[in-house]
Amino acid sequence: MCFFESRIMNAFKAFKAAVPIEWSPHLYITLVRGMPGTRKLHRRTLEALRLRKCNRTVMRWNTPTVRGMLQQVKRLVAIETEAMFMARKKNLAEHRAVRPPLVITHSPPSSTPTQPHTAT
Repeated sequence: MCFFESRIMNAFKAFKAAVPIEWSPHLYITLVRGMPGTRKLHRRTLEALRLRKCNRTVMRWNTPTVRGMLQQVKRLVAIETEAMFMARKKNLAEHRAVRPPLVITHSPPSSTPTQPHTAT
């Protein structure tokens, strides 16, 4: 299993979320690919969306203008609805939550003496 496969659900895999996809007034947009090697138009679109670094998420209104910008850079970003974003954050918080400590109890030492092992 690869290191990246073992991680908790990230924004790139968010479209596989357990919550149903429904209309939302807000869109949560995460930049999942780097900008080097991209077209200048795509870089300017990401700047307009205020996405400057990888794995950063911004919230934008669900308007035709924003959806048109997202259509241009759809290969570089992951888009989530409000319900999907909240479910992912809830799962992440549960994963990072403090768990009860492990308690290990050992049996008491036996009272019979053990024979030292001699090498032959």
